Amino acid sequence: MQKRSGQNNTAMEDNKIRIHCINNGNYYDVTQGTTLSEFSKEVCTMLPDTDDERYRKGVPASNCEATVPVLAALVDHQLKELDFRMMMPHEVEFIGYNHPDGRRTYIRSLCFVLQKAVRDLYPDKTLVIDYSLPSGLYCEIREREKSTSGPAEAQAKNEDGEPVIHPLNVQDLAEIRSRMQEIVKENLPIVKRKLTSNEAISIFEENGQPVKARLVKSLGRYTFSVYFIEKQTSGGMESIADTFYGPLVPSTGYLGCFAISGFKDGFCLQYPMEGNTTKIEPMIKQSKIAASLKRHSVWCTIIGVKGIGTLNRAIQRGEAVNLINLAEARHERDYAEIADLIYHQRAKTRIVFIAGPSSSGKTSTSLRLAVQCKVLGLNPKVIELDNYFVDRDKTPRDENGDYDFESLRAMDLDLLNSQLNDLLAGKTVRIPKYNFKLGKREDSGMSMTLEEKDILIMEGIHALNPEMTSAVDDSHIFRLYASALTSLSIDENNNISTSDNRLLRRMVRDNRVRGITPEETIMRWHSVRRGENRNIFPFQENADAEFNSALIFELPMLKYYAEPLLRRIPSSSPAFSEATRLLKFLDYIIALSPDEIAAIPPTSIMREFIGGQTL
Repeated sequence: MQKRSGQNNTAMEDNKIRIHCINNGNYYDVTQGTTLSEFSKEVCTMLPDTDDERYRKGVPASNCEATVPVLAALVDHQLKELDFRMMMPHEVEFIGYNHPDGRRTYIRSLCFVLQKAVRDLYPDKTLVIDYSLPSGLYCEIREREKSTSGPAEAQAKNEDGEPVIHPLNVQDLAEIRSRMQEIVKENLPIVKRKLTSNEAISIFEENGQPVKARLVKSLGRYTFSVYFIEKQTSGGMESIADTFYGPLVPSTGYLGCFAISGFKDGFCLQYPMEGNTTKIEPMIKQSKIAASLKRHSVWCTIIGVKGIGTLNRAIQRGEAVNLINLAEARHERDYAEIADLIYHQRAKTRIVFIAGPSSSGKTSTSLRLAVQCKVLGLNPKVIELDNYFVDRDKTPRDENGDYDFESLRAMDLDLLNSQLNDLLAGKTVRIPKYNFKLGKREDSGMSMTLEEKDILIMEGIHALNPEMTSAVDDSHIFRLYASALTSLSIDENNNISTSDNRLLRRMVRDNRVRGITPEETIMRWHSVRRGENRNIFPFQENADAEFNSALIFELPMLKYYAEPLLRRIPSSSPAFSEATRLLKFLDYIIALSPDEIAAIPPTSIMREFIGGQTL
């Protein structure tokens, strides 16, 4: 391999190809067929252990206190495994744990090691990686039904239709952790192979993974990619097979940093922190959010639609409208139960605060909750917390010197607290109106008084933070956390990210309502997520109730709208790798038809994103 200093140099030999390495800015003449792994050993073996924004600005690894190994690469903005062979000129950017795609590659691979450890220790049971927690991934080991008719054993269920979970004690968790450490120490190769779909189905049925087997069947493809962890023994090659919807690392030796902590009926698989790969994400036991995720997971299991494979099958059978009606009825019941809680506390509780991350459906939630409160004889009144912003010149700035509109200090807390206390005392107040064009607060000309049956509903990112209303008696406030806490999984060991779900929602709405391109939405998402991690997620447990806005039919619906938008993003865009990842994820899902989408009621949360809402 020869290093070239300029773009205009050409390879001399016929079997050489030109590679531009983004990490150092250099051009190389590389032998055709060279793998990314071989290339990285020559030009970029380690990367800065820092956040992806600094990393993408070209901070050299030598200038950082710590470095991390290369885990994968973006080849012409497409995520590739390190065994990818370069056959033509490319632009290559090596990525590590400091990059979102690098983190996902590490976590997927770690899940494979966990799968092998559990299979080694519990060959007659099934590992289920159920949903995301603030500290990692929630996992359970579940019993299988005893079957005499063949290898396709389903997960066992109790009389209520819930999965039967194999109990784990401290010693069991220690053994799983120890077995994982052994697998990592052995540095076993992870290999991807193309199999026929029938071969893949047979493997998954034999492994006690019926959800995964049904998914492969529902897609109707001839071939399917399957990963293997392989080990050469005296008796021959020993391997374990599984599938993931994204690249993995080359071998198990890359995955030395992880932890397992007991949680609820299962355990949490923890992985390294962002920005410090030598430390594990601390265990934060947010029991309320975990309980909401668990309820949704159990409900999906009870109605028989736990994985994408069963959802696809239901759509193929023409059952989509039934699922829509069932999911919407579930939402209506949840709204009614929350309204009942507020009603029973009406003598004291006069203010309802609603908070949640981006694209959770907070606006629809507040409107539908207001309807349910009216049914009970209450009279909801709505004030937008955004009207309490300070004037632009008083807005605090972030570390980059930009206005930090998400800071709690961007709000006039003194005015907010004063007016809330006046309203609670029966006084009349003049509600402000914020002029976003001028960056100033103005008089709206609207007055408000809380009468006997009135209840105030306010929605905003800081609504769960007690500091926002530190001067108001907390007993007057009911706090509601709303988020799309989906527990629907692709299969037994590939959960669906709640963040991905919300990103697709936002992309569809941004394009329809605000004229924002899907590329812009993707590029802003990192900043949105950073604000959520700072201002919303730490306060989730302060909620008096949680509303899960996820709907079991929404991913097939979102595919119909989001897929064409994602395909518009050009390969030259820095958002292309994320668009490709989302498209690959959506490729597992069968989209709803326009007639089925028309059956979504006009009061649905989904109408906030696709249009046609009548609230």
